[in-house]
Amino acid sequence: MNFYFLLLTSMLQPLELPPYPFKIIDEDGRLMVFDEIRKKHILITPEEWVRQHFVQYLINQKGYPRSLIKLEGGLQLHGKAKRTDIVVFNSRGEKILLIECKAPSVKIDQKVFDQVARYNMVHKVALLAVSNGLQHYYCRIDFGNRDYRFIEELPDYTEAGI
Repeated sequence: MNFYFLLLTSMLQPLELPPYPFKIIDEDGRLMVFDEIRKKHILITPEEWVRQHFVQYLINQKGYPRSLIKLEGGLQLHGKAKRTDIVVFNSRGEKILLIECKAPSVKIDQKVFDQVARYNMVHKVALLAVSNGLQHYYCRIDFGNRDYRFIEELPDYTEAGI
């Protein structure tokens, strides 16, 4: 391990998510993390750092099956290609959770909530989450009553409305 690699790994910001022993490598001066969902090394950006932690939180703390998690899925919104950060499915292949991840430096504000709401116009998922790794917000959507409510904690997989 070289000095540059040690310096880069020390700069990765601690998050308000459980730590996880990621497999991190230095690839030609670029810090890469092994993504267990996509089964490949991914360049670590601040947003990717949050996404990787949130995925491990889903799997290890909340019991969401690894095989039912999809990262960076594409969607069309108003004729434009967009990417959702994390979508989780139930065992019947139905979307049950949509998560938008931001870098820790990005403030979670109305603009971020509007973004996930726009994505959900396509996905129509009843459980939404937004996180910058330091703050996390969870919301249940009631499509029948055209209403939503914020909830304190993300439900475990067995309680997620499967």
